[in-house]
Amino acid sequence: MKNKPEKFLGFIVILIVLFVAKFWLKTDILFFRLLAGSGLGYALARAYTGFAGSVNRAYRTGSTKLMRTMLFMFFITAVLMTAFLFGKDPASFNLWIKPINIGLMLGGFLFGFGMSISVCCASGVLTDLPQALPRAFTTLIFFMVGTFIGFPVQYTANWVQKSWVSTYIGYRTMGGVFLPDLFQGDGFEGYLGALIAFGALCLFIAFLANYYEKRKKMTGQYSGLEIEKVQENLEPMDLKKFKLFSADTYYHLFEKPWTLKQGAIALAIIVTLMMGITGYGWGVSRAYGIWFGKILMLFGISAEAIAEFAKVSAETFATPFFEHQTSVQNFGILVGAIIYLLTAGRFMEFFSSELNITKKQGLMYALGGLSMGFGTRVAQGCNVGALFTPISNFSLSGWVFLIFMIIGGIISNKFSEKVF
Repeated sequence: MKNKPEKFLGFIVILIVLFVAKFWLKTDILFFRLLAGSGLGYALARAYTGFAGSVNRAYRTGSTKLMRTMLFMFFITAVLMTAFLFGKDPASFNLWIKPINIGLMLGGFLFGFGMSISVCCASGVLTDLPQALPRAFTTLIFFMVGTFIGFPVQYTANWVQKSWVSTYIGYRTMGGVFLPDLFQGDGFEGYLGALIAFGALCLFIAFLANYYEKRKKMTGQYSGLEIEKVQENLEPMDLKKFKLFSADTYYHLFEKPWTLKQGAIALAIIVTLMMGITGYGWGVSRAYGIWFGKILMLFGISAEAIAEFAKVSAETFATPFFEHQTSVQNFGILVGAIIYLLTAGRFMEFFSSELNITKKQGLMYALGGLSMGFGTRVAQGCNVGALFTPISNFSLSGWVFLIFMIIGGIISNKFSEKVF
């Protein structure tokens, strides 16, 4: 078995998460957040998936497999969410029914622009830290800066706060459009109609994506992605030759990549559990601005002074890192990615693959981080908080964000071509 020390260390990390963290973290909900984050990071890493790739892969290689898989993930998550919401007051679940306004559109564009430059997103920057440290770390630092300077805009600007259109449940949550409100006569509290419309929209976008991929193949512009080819040709475990303690069994249980759909299903289940247990959806980016505030506190700036600028409570910045739920969850995403790389024996291989970047690349990644960070504040969320969670919460705003994120990603790729 290759890379035994790495694999052994991977299981040590798992034991630390399961046992040491359970007694070290102050509450059970913090422990759950760590487990959920670790699960998300593990799934993202093992399925070699991420929101940034949905645009970049399509533009650069012609492959839309990831984009179509994301649509599948959105739909099944919404179906699972229906089990929690049906028969209850949706507003009691703190649904992220985001406002539809110029802030959402601008934020979606800025996020897509930065996401494509840095080749990662809000969650992807964490899973990329052990795989592409200089790129991910540079992006993360400036992501934190962009998020922090966007706080006062998010909490004071009407063009960010006020929605152009709202429905009943939307008005009672964050001010946007809750799709089941539009189908109240369907005999299923609006969820049946919303799911039919949801599915039709997913199929339509998937059709366009598939057509785009076929056109790229016809014109000879399709190159595909090596990992996607590997995922398509994975062989199942031969149960007739199964031996519990064998290299083949270990490979299938811990090393073998997941398919894109397997990753999507894992993410959908974890996000649904998070909603059911915590009452909140999956969010990532707000914590980055809080982390930057904590860095400023290390230089002697008071939490009160930071709070006055950011329009966020001083208590938020003063809360210890491992007592802040989203921070613990984000840390878990990093841990989950490391666990997969270690148990698969690929940590050093990936860690050493992108250790050098040029000054021009560093500047571009800084721009990507700033653009994403500020974009998340005016859109009130990132690819998770303004896209995945709102869409799975039946918010129309998520689809608007998706359109402008794709536009930003396309323009960003054209911009990067000119720069490099």
